[in-house]
Amino acid sequence: MIRAYHVDGRAEVIQADDARHALDADVLWLDLIHPDLAEEALAERLLGVPLPTREDLKDIEPSSRLYVEDGGIYMTASLVWKAEAVLAELTDVAFILAGNRLVTIRYAEPRAFALFSSALLRMPGKYRTGAELMARLLETIVDRTAEVLEIGVARLDELSTTVFVDRKVAKRRPPRFLEDKLLDIASHHRLVSKARDSLVSLSRLVAFLRSLPKVREDKEAEELCGIVAHDIQSLSEHAAFVSNNITFLLDASLGLINVEQNAIIKIFSIASVVFLPPTLVASIYGMNFQFMPELTWTYGYALALLAMLLSAIIPFLFFRWKGWL
Repeated sequence: MIRAYHVDGRAEVIQADDARHALDADVLWLDLIHPDLAEEALAERLLGVPLPTREDLKDIEPSSRLYVEDGGIYMTASLVWKAEAVLAELTDVAFILAGNRLVTIRYAEPRAFALFSSALLRMPGKYRTGAELMARLLETIVDRTAEVLEIGVARLDELSTTVFVDRKVAKRRPPRFLEDKLLDIASHHRLVSKARDSLVSLSRLVAFLRSLPKVREDKEAEELCGIVAHDIQSLSEHAAFVSNNITFLLDASLGLINVEQNAIIKIFSIASVVFLPPTLVASIYGMNFQFMPELTWTYGYALALLAMLLSAIIPFLFFRWKGWL
């Protein structure tokens, strides 16, 4: 689908069979969403510049993601989306400055684009150039990335309250509770790591954009790019802090799992030590020697049971006194 946004904020859908030979002069932004071959050919004919294919967007080489060719400025950034889902993803989006127009090519629908297109309708005529429009779009994308990080922080705080509880509550937790929480930690780590990757990609794009003469000549666009660059740096530091908290939560969860496992092993170890003396007494009186004076005692059986009981209670009380139980 091809959606054209005019200076007055009006949006227009251009069909693949459109016979026009040029775009209206007031079209400032051309947004290609999941374009097919016919729509790509139509956009190239209307713009007069070649457009990158879906395979070109996946190229990770800087020379293939940030370059100037045939009068057009080509930039590709990786944006995080599906932040509310269990597994967040990255999608590559192309930004092209062709003349005074901004062209975007995307095969996903990050929420930042919907927010920005809605804002255009509320503020018609606010943007004059494609560079300024792109700077505002990047600002919206960075704001959405900040929101994604806040989603990760909120999820992390909620997870921390379920992991770090007092001992009484911890004893009532179901089996393998902490092991299951490791999957949640992995999901939160994926979200934050995708956000960090997106911020790195955006940082390179903004640095390239600020170096262009077209942007330096546009004071409004240059100031906006400077603000966006500062926001990206701040968010990158915040993302690193959140990532460290996730690492701490992971290490703490693994430590708690080890503590619980050690407690179980300790119980079995103490149980074996407690039952060892009664076993010794029973073994002695279970031997088949002919001359064992205790076997002829009237109360020998009761005394043997008492000896076994005392030999189990004394080690148990000793362990309690030492604080091992």
